[in-house]
Amino acid sequence: MSMHMPSILSVLSTGDIAALIWLFAAWIGIGYLTEHPPKNHPSVTVLMVNYRHEWMRQFITRQPRIFDSAILQTLREGPTFFASACLIAIGGGMALVGNPERLSQVAGELELGGVPTVLWQVKVITALFFVANALLKFIWSHRLFGYCAVMMASVPNDPADPLATIRAHQAAEINVTAAKSYNMGLRNIYFSLAALGWLVGPWGLFVTTCFVLGLTWRREFASHSRQIMLQDLPKIGKI
Repeated sequence: MSMHMPSILSVLSTGDIAALIWLFAAWIGIGYLTEHPPKNHPSVTVLMVNYRHEWMRQFITRQPRIFDSAILQTLREGPTFFASACLIAIGGGMALVGNPERLSQVAGELELGGVPTVLWQVKVITALFFVANALLKFIWSHRLFGYCAVMMASVPNDPADPLATIRAHQAAEINVTAAKSYNMGLRNIYFSLAALGWLVGPWGLFVTTCFVLGLTWRREFASHSRQIMLQDLPKIGKI
């Protein structure tokens, strides 16, 4: 690995390094802002925490609970689909990285020749980093939703049972954590697409990163859906 580091660093221009720094700074920054937004301007992710707790509050007295089971099954299908897609993308990307001649051929077809093969490999691996990270988040999200299903099943049918509120609160917290991992996985997918902009050069990476950053910010902080969620927002308290 150490033998290849000098060659990798030598092919990265100042523009490439600056664009990479911007990519990772945007990824980390929007992730932190989404999970820790200003108190007077919460993100959609934070708003949904209230609704997930309200769901478990209503779950205690809902009979029968088939509706809740259907919702949870739907929630588990998302991570399952994206995890499968990530596995396919990782396999295809690794096959491309392991075949430098094919990379050079693709560059020629796109009229982007003259770029060292090692730089093409770095560009593809950068995108695969986000895809691999997304895969791990989706797998964990799927597992947490499974835990949530078990904990929901442990909520007593009698609303007067003291354990009903305790178990419902625990299920809500697991549900929130599962959703958080799922959202992080989606955010990684967005930025893996942004990383593909590097294929056309540092300016391409800069532009696609700005686009994905703006898209993510809008959906979390300025979307019509957020305005609807803010109406009669349920409060988090004791279930």
